Amino acid sequence: MENLISLVNKIQRACTALGDHGEGSALPTLWDSLPAIAVVGGQSSGKSSVLESVVGKDFLPRGSGIVTRRPLVLQLHKLDKGSTEYAEFLHLPRKRFTDFAAVRKEISDETDRETGRTKQISSVPIHLSIYSPNVVNLTLIDLPGLTKVAVEGQPDSIVQDIENMVRSFIEKPNCIILAISPANQDLATSDAIKISREVDPTGERTFGVLTKIDLMDKGTNAVDILEGKSYRLKYPWVGVVNRSQADINKNVNMIAARGREREYFSNTPEYRHLSNRMGSEHLAKMLSKHLENVIKSKIPGIQSLINKTIIELETELSRLGRPIATDAGGKLYMIMEICRLFDQNYKEHLDGVRAGGDKIYNVFDNQLPAALKRLQFDKQLSMENIRKLITEADGYQPHLIAPEQGYRRLIESSLVTIRGPAEAAVDAVHALLKNLVHKAISETPELKQYPALRVEVGNAAVESLEQMRETSKKASLQLVDMECAYLTVDFFRKLPQDVEKGGNPSHSLFDRYNDGYLRRIGSTVLSYVNMVCASLRNSIPKSVVYCQVREAKRSLLDNFFTELGKMDQKYLSSLLNEDPAIMERRTQLAKRLELYRSAQAEIDTVAWSK
Repeated sequence: MENLISLVNKIQRACTALGDHGEGSALPTLWDSLPAIAVVGGQSSGKSSVLESVVGKDFLPRGSGIVTRRPLVLQLHKLDKGSTEYAEFLHLPRKRFTDFAAVRKEISDETDRETGRTKQISSVPIHLSIYSPNVVNLTLIDLPGLTKVAVEGQPDSIVQDIENMVRSFIEKPNCIILAISPANQDLATSDAIKISREVDPTGERTFGVLTKIDLMDKGTNAVDILEGKSYRLKYPWVGVVNRSQADINKNVNMIAARGREREYFSNTPEYRHLSNRMGSEHLAKMLSKHLENVIKSKIPGIQSLINKTIIELETELSRLGRPIATDAGGKLYMIMEICRLFDQNYKEHLDGVRAGGDKIYNVFDNQLPAALKRLQFDKQLSMENIRKLITEADGYQPHLIAPEQGYRRLIESSLVTIRGPAEAAVDAVHALLKNLVHKAISETPELKQYPALRVEVGNAAVESLEQMRETSKKASLQLVDMECAYLTVDFFRKLPQDVEKGGNPSHSLFDRYNDGYLRRIGSTVLSYVNMVCASLRNSIPKSVVYCQVREAKRSLLDNFFTELGKMDQKYLSSLLNEDPAIMERRTQLAKRLELYRSAQAEIDTVAWSK
């Protein structure tokens, strides 16, 4: 379990580096689920000195007033004995600091970058990792010191602002509170104890640390507090003796200061019986051990959240699509794959897997028959027009038995009106096919990713449909024209028999131009036209499906693919010209997913080894 804290540190750094922490983060639950130790105390409570004693280095800014103006997430990593100590900031990932005076300056400078050279505060944390053989694996969050009054240059709200910031950290159920209180002040007035009691009334998450024990008035001691008699917590109080200001001014070595601290508790009669659990070294080891135990107990919940996060990241990456290939061949393959997905969606609409294709059948089953029924043959078959066409067809010699040329002219003039419904059926199906192109495009996420490719695919598909419409229109009109060009002989072979049965051959030829005779011709022509309409009602849909629907399924983007193969890499790149923000988002998500998968594997290993 030696690397458990380091593992959690790794996840925390990943969350921070990729924006998954704090307010407004994309996945705050993961950060909040990871146990952390927040250091809370009033100004001048010795909070900074405790941290430096735990680390064994003098690295924190010092001064009067509010010195800590941003949270400092301090991650300690234990190295093998003899290793060189160094520090790294998350905002300077490739820079190692071996001079801890430079670390102090960078903390101060980074604070000013966020807050300006004022006494304002910010909730944006600074992340610092220290690697040393003189530390234990531990993560501490140093929070701004609680204060009671605003000083010059600070807004009146600073007191409440600091308290709200501290609360935002320590209210989280996975936060361990390290409450720093000075022994030379009444514990009842301790800011750290007061706020800790409010968020953790049972003391289950609170560790009490008593500083400045060596500065108490003569004749007084902190035994009652350290023994838990004055204020009891679940965990024993720890007393520490920090370096004095004179020691700091003299640059007394931290390791030497730790030795003097041990001697103080061992040699002071009042504290000798407690010396084995006093001092900054004991505090660091106790916190490290406790943090390990807490993390161990939280592993199932952490596993669950990491698994959930990985699924969410994979889903979003899938939504954003794959990264763009760098070479021409890769780009061409990627474009073809995206077009294939679009084409598949389009075919599914036509085949009924997706909605929309059924409307084409509605054109054939309702719109076309209705349009044919609405055709008005009254003008062509009026008595006046029949007489005119019959007599014109007879010319100088009246017909002998049946006015064949007259019939032909009447039939042709009637059938030609069917061209309108035929064209309308072609146009209606074209409109539906075109609409399905837009639907299929909207249902292909990869096309949303590349606007230029989406436009080109849409234009190419519509252009193909236009060509198919022209072919279909030509074929459908040819069906009508064929009916005009060659009449069905069997239908008219019945006419002489009907004449013989129903007519009177002794009548004058001119009697055949009377109204009864003309009405009979008109009725015969109408019967023939209706027969043709019934036939075209079946054949026009076949032609439309063959020329438009079938071709749309087979070759909608064939012309586009042909042209695509002739294009250079520059043109292909322009088609895959993605929004830079999406590219950056995908890169960040991919990095995050890689880190979380790594953490998942390591945590699973820890879980199985328990």
